[in-house]
Amino acid sequence: LQHSQQLKRLAWLAPAPHRLNSGLPMNIGVLFVPQQEAWVVERMGKFHRILEPGLNFLIPLLDRIRYVQSLKEIVINVPEQSAVTLDNVTLQIDGVLYLRVMDPYKASYGVEDPEYAVTQLAQTTMRSELGKLSLDRVFRERESLNANIVDAINQASDCWGIRCLRYEIKDIHVPPRVKESMQMQVEAERRKRATVLESEGTRESAINVAEGQKQAQILASEAEKAEQINKAAGREANAMLVKARAKAEAIQLLAAALAQQHGSAAASLSVAEQYVNAFSKLAKDSNTLLLPANTGDITNMVAQALGIYTTLTKPQAMKTQEEMPTAHEDPQPTPTEALKAEQASSS
Repeated sequence: LQHSQQLKRLAWLAPAPHRLNSGLPMNIGVLFVPQQEAWVVERMGKFHRILEPGLNFLIPLLDRIRYVQSLKEIVINVPEQSAVTLDNVTLQIDGVLYLRVMDPYKASYGVEDPEYAVTQLAQTTMRSELGKLSLDRVFRERESLNANIVDAINQASDCWGIRCLRYEIKDIHVPPRVKESMQMQVEAERRKRATVLESEGTRESAINVAEGQKQAQILASEAEKAEQINKAAGREANAMLVKARAKAEAIQLLAAALAQQHGSAAASLSVAEQYVNAFSKLAKDSNTLLLPANTGDITNMVAQALGIYTTLTKPQAMKTQEEMPTAHEDPQPTPTEALKAEQASSS
């Protein structure tokens, strides 16, 4: 490695190679210039003209072909070089340079060796551009780095008649320790991403489970609601209708029974019994009672209950008597007399 670096330093310090005139075509008066080439002709040591591709005529001994410039795109391999980044990391970088001669006159008389000059300019520009970037940005911004190098080369090589079309970085060699730290950083970043993805998966799973439970509860409540509605609209409604019909029939039967002979006396007796039973249950449901003054007088209580019933049924009885035709019927006993007769029979 040290030997190769020493050879590179010697190559950089070596002078630019001079073009040999032995490879130039000779002037025989009639010349044929190939396509995509430009021959620079001097007459008596002074620039005369540039020969175009095809048939050309020159004066022997007076005209001389001094330079031959190729107008094709030239590919130059930029040798590996060391550069220091903004965060003091030494890198070994090599690249490829693509050139084209745009002006044969400037390329011939503007610089001694244009290709060598552009190569050295590319190396120095690469070092200066890498010094502006950190190590992480060098890997992320290779395209912008190439564009900056091309712009810098074109600004300097305009007077040389050469245009740099593009510059591409081939390899970037990092020191072993920096490479190990980068590997550790990559592994840590991957572990971090795996942990984040796992936590996101757990969160999504919990959210999905909660959403499922929520939807299940909503569906269960809606099903229960529909079931209750169906019950209310179906079985319970029918049951209520049946109860109402049974109650209506019972009321009709009761009304028919009351309309018969001695029906009012039987109703008075039933009301008196219910009154006595209700009075006997007062102390079972609550310990706070409001008792009348004559609690011991059962006869008075029964008479009071019958009086309430008589007051309620009197308008209906008067209406019934008005509607019914007059007839000779057996006189009915009063409720008091019926009660006294019932008590006498029981005694």
